[in-house]
Amino acid sequence: MTALLPVGRGRRVVALTSFVHSFGTGLSLAAGALFFTRIVGLPASQVAAGLFAGALAGLGAGVYVGRSADRWGAKRVQMAVAACGTVVNTGLLLVHTFWAYFLVSLLSGAVIAASWATLAPLVRGFGGPTPAVFRGYLRSVGNLAIALGAVAAGFAIQLDTREAFLTVMIGRSLTYLVSGLILFWLPPFTVDDGGSPSRGWAALRDRTYLTATAINAVMSLHFTVPTFLLPLWIADHTSAPRWTISAMLVLNTILVVVLQVRFSRSVGDVRSAGTAMRWAGMALAAGLVLMALAEKPPSGPAVLLLTAGTIAYTLGEIWHSAASAEYSFGLAPAAAQGQYAGVFGLGHGLAEGASPAVMSALPLALGLPGWLLLAALLLATGLTCRPFMARSSIVQGLSRQG
Repeated sequence: MTALLPVGRGRRVVALTSFVHSFGTGLSLAAGALFFTRIVGLPASQVAAGLFAGALAGLGAGVYVGRSADRWGAKRVQMAVAACGTVVNTGLLLVHTFWAYFLVSLLSGAVIAASWATLAPLVRGFGGPTPAVFRGYLRSVGNLAIALGAVAAGFAIQLDTREAFLTVMIGRSLTYLVSGLILFWLPPFTVDDGGSPSRGWAALRDRTYLTATAINAVMSLHFTVPTFLLPLWIADHTSAPRWTISAMLVLNTILVVVLQVRFSRSVGDVRSAGTAMRWAGMALAAGLVLMALAEKPPSGPAVLLLTAGTIAYTLGEIWHSAASAEYSFGLAPAAAQGQYAGVFGLGHGLAEGASPAVMSALPLALGLPGWLLLAALLLATGLTCRPFMARSSIVQGLSRQG
C-alpha cells in the first residue's frame, strides 16, 4: 500500500481530499437524479433542466474562483468551496419544488466547477516538475473513488426507500465537509516561478493557451460516450445483453485506474502532449467505429466488438487526459494556475454541456454515418493538434515582439 501512495505529505493530503470528494461524486452521479424523480417527485425533464443550468453556472464560476485561488491562496479558497458545497448539498434535502431545485442546482454547478479550479493550483504546487503526472495519479484515484461511491449508492437504489436515498444525499454533503477538513493537514507551499498573480485576465489574452483550450474542448466531446451514448446504443441498437452496459463501464474504469499514471509519465512537454493527442484521436476514432459495427451482428460477436471498441476508446481517453493535463499545467504560469485552469475548464464545461446533444444528433439519430462523422471529427482534431499549437505559438511570439 505504501508503494501506491504518492511521496510527500502534501501530495498525500491532496490525494486523500481528492479521493473523498470523488467518492461523493460517485454517490451523486449514481443516485442524484433518481432521488429527485422518485423521492422528490420532479419530472425527469425538470431534473435535466436543473443539471444543465448548473453546468452553465459553473462555466463562469470556475474562472472567477480560480483567479481568487491565485490571489488569496488555493488552500484557503478550496476549503471555502468545500464549506459551500456542504451547505448547498444539504440544501438539496429541503427541495420540494422545481424552482427551489433550480436555484440549488445553480449553486451546486458553481461549486463543482470551482472545486476543479481551486484544486489545480494545489496540483501545481505539490506536483513538482511533473504536475501532469500527479494529475494522472489523481485521475486514477478519482475514478476508483467514483466507482466505489456508485457501488455504495447502488444499495440505496436497490432498497428504493426515502430513508436510503436521504442517507446517500447526506453522505454527499459529508464528503464535501471531510474533504475540506483534510486540507488542514496540507503543508504550506509557494509557486515555483516566484511570480505574483496577474491583476488582469492574462489567460484570456494567451493565444496559445486559448488554442489548447479550444482543441481540448472539441476532444472532450467524447467523455459522455461510456456514460450516455454507449448504454443507449447497447440497449436500443444492438443484440448484446443488458449486462454488457455495466461490463463496459467497469472495463473502462479499470483501464483508467491501471494505466493513467503510466501514460501520463510519457507526456512531459507540449511536443509530447501533441503526440499523445494524435494517438488519442486515432484510438478514439477506432473505438467508435468498432462500437458502431456492433449494431448488426448477433449477441456474441456484438459483445466482442463492444469490448474491443471500449478498450480502444479507453486508450484514447487516457492519452487525451494525459495531453490535456500537460496543456493545462505546462502552458500556464504557476502564479496564475487557478485563473488558467478556470479558463481551461470553461472549454471542457462547454463540451460537457454540448456532448449529449451531439451524441443524440449523430450516432443515435443517424446510426453508422453519425458514428463515422463523430469519429472523423475526433481523428481530425487529434491529428491537427500539434500543427495548430505550433502555429499559435509562433503567432503569439510575433505579436509580443511587435
